[in-house]
Amino acid sequence: MDQLIDNTCIEEKAMSPEEQMIQDEYALLLEDYRNSGHGMNFELVDKAFNFANKAHHGVKRRSGEPYMMHPLAVARIVVREIGLGTTSVCAALLHDVVEDTEYTVEDIENLFGKKIATIVDGLTKIAGGVFGEQASTQAENFRKLLLTISEDVRVIMIKIADRLHNMRTLSSMPAAKQYKIAGETLYIYAPLSYRLGFFKIKSELEDLSFKYEHPEIFEQIKSRLAAGDPEREDVYKQFIAPVQEKLISMGYEFQIEKRVKTVYSIWNKMKTKNIPFEEIFDLLAVRIIYKTQDNIGEKDQAWMIYSTVTNFYRPHPERIRDWVSTPKANGYEALHVTVMGPAGQWIEVQIRSERMHEIAEKGISAHWKYKTGENSPETELDNWLKTIKEILDNPEPSAIDFLDTFKLNLFSTEIFVFTPKGEIKTLPQNATALDFAFSLHSDLGMQCIGAKVNHKLVPLSHTLESGDQVEILTSKKQSPQPEWINYVTTARAKTKLKSVFKKENRTVITKGKLILDEKFKDINLPLDNQTIQRLLNYFKLNQRDELYYELGKGVISLVDIEKKIFKQKSGFRWMNYWKLQFGSSKKQEDEPAETDKKTPLPKIDRKKTLKLTDDIQGEVQYKIAECCNPIPGDDVLGYINDDETVTLHKRQCPVAAKLKSNFGERLVSAEWTSKKILSFPAILEVRGIDAQGVLIQIIKVISQDYEVNIQKINLETKDGIFVGRFNIFVHGTEDVNNLCMNILKIKAVNSVKRIEEDVKPDLES
Repeated sequence: MDQLIDNTCIEEKAMSPEEQMIQDEYALLLEDYRNSGHGMNFELVDKAFNFANKAHHGVKRRSGEPYMMHPLAVARIVVREIGLGTTSVCAALLHDVVEDTEYTVEDIENLFGKKIATIVDGLTKIAGGVFGEQASTQAENFRKLLLTISEDVRVIMIKIADRLHNMRTLSSMPAAKQYKIAGETLYIYAPLSYRLGFFKIKSELEDLSFKYEHPEIFEQIKSRLAAGDPEREDVYKQFIAPVQEKLISMGYEFQIEKRVKTVYSIWNKMKTKNIPFEEIFDLLAVRIIYKTQDNIGEKDQAWMIYSTVTNFYRPHPERIRDWVSTPKANGYEALHVTVMGPAGQWIEVQIRSERMHEIAEKGISAHWKYKTGENSPETELDNWLKTIKEILDNPEPSAIDFLDTFKLNLFSTEIFVFTPKGEIKTLPQNATALDFAFSLHSDLGMQCIGAKVNHKLVPLSHTLESGDQVEILTSKKQSPQPEWINYVTTARAKTKLKSVFKKENRTVITKGKLILDEKFKDINLPLDNQTIQRLLNYFKLNQRDELYYELGKGVISLVDIEKKIFKQKSGFRWMNYWKLQFGSSKKQEDEPAETDKKTPLPKIDRKKTLKLTDDIQGEVQYKIAECCNPIPGDDVLGYINDDETVTLHKRQCPVAAKLKSNFGERLVSAEWTSKKILSFPAILEVRGIDAQGVLIQIIKVISQDYEVNIQKINLETKDGIFVGRFNIFVHGTEDVNNLCMNILKIKAVNSVKRIEEDVKPDLES
């Protein structure tokens, strides 16, 4: 090793700045590798580095730095943050060689052996991201990615490291590409990292995705967190002082860390609970990591530390999580308790042994390290890895459905239920009795007629809860029914059922396609992609096969469709796109477009940011997505339709998340340049004391003071409290913010916020 470093030093004088940069990064990699605790093979690592460096010589990344800096960074993540050894370090250094240069997998195998070549081959097959340009390519690439988990999980671990470095250096990419990569990361890579136990990486991927999708909100939350750092530090010191003193007196060896909630998790909680930053009270968590004593069991010691903490601070009765007795499906073990701190705030305490901590930090790589041999009992993580092959045996024909089926079990909260004999089984939250039957055995699922939960008879669709004892009832005469698909939530059960229905469905789909073909021949209309999309929109369906299936089953009819759907063969109706109120003129809303002559729209430059103006006669025609109803001031992105029109979504919209993951090449960055001519729908939720005349005061602020049109009011009161929903039309977020501030000035009003869903007010939330 010393000789290798000496040779490097001799050549330093002749090095260019770029070569020096590469050598400096390589030295850091060697240092990380030396400290990894794995068996050392510096000669093989040096050989892989020199080979990759030569192969990538002269190539630069978009950021301007030498391309070799990327494989080096990935290798450092692999060894330092994931905890892998020599084979993975070499594969990380070589992971782009086959895709980007003239070298082949056979060359890699000849030089570095079969193991490294197999991993590089796996990484090459899924290069360019999980998702390709075509739907079929997406599905195939994703299946390849999953296959690598069951064949050699190191492929996906290195791929996660590759994605992490790409996210850390995403600033050099254009905005539309950033949205695609960030969306893809949040949709698949973050939950996959979580499922494999890489909690730290999962959190960083979420934060980085959020940073590029909502840069302004990210910076706002980050600065607010920073502003509260001194106060949290004081609370932390005050909190741990008595606990630390007591644990030392008891002879424990331990370390205590503080952990602050991530920006993404704060924003996610604000969004899901509809609360401001000031109402996030669990920003601080404390982690106690103890060294296991020889004379005390690891689990017993965790509960002793728990007892010490709760002697000083009162625990929240509903916030105790025992993942020591029953680890999470991804291998995570710890004891969590939320206690009331000295300053009157809730603080979560995480109690882990050093072994548990390493598994929490290094995920599946540490999980294997602590397995005691071939006869070790299988963990939930082992079982999950096995189910991947089952899903792959019956893949979805649709790429998006395939991803959704897989994702069902990626990021779900777990429940623990018992068999009649007392064996514990882990299932995702909201799993049903039928899910439980399939988790035990496919035949039990297929022949299930009901279940007994805690000795009471329940239907197949009954949702299970943690602690339930479940007995499955079967009959040999039973066979799966189509409605069962709606009863199950796990990927395993859905995959098994869909494989049963596939053959029957294929016959019905073929029949439906023939019906559609014959109908369009009769009415003399072309059956192209645009026509199919109009039919899907009309019948409120998502995919062609759904359309064919419902036609084949006779659920929907094509009678008079030429009059109902295709009576306007040309032209572009703006009001079909802008489902908005323009002032109070009803006539304007109903007027047809001035011209019926169809003119092709110019092709959109996807590399440029789309400027959203009030000029509805402008070159780019766009519509507001009804799923999220963005307004000027919201962070948005555009999805380019087949006819070069653009649909606008909020960047955090769930539909947009799928688009970013599956159709990234159709995305365009967009920003508002509205001049307050058009009006957009928005919903305000107002809560407060049910005082006399409060509704009149709110309406006065909205209608008179700000001259904002109100479309609908929904108001409910209970026990002296009211909650109201006001459907209004505004020019943008500035109007909404001004309205909220001024409505809050009304004495009886407690809170005002913009919400997305037009649902009945809930006085309990």
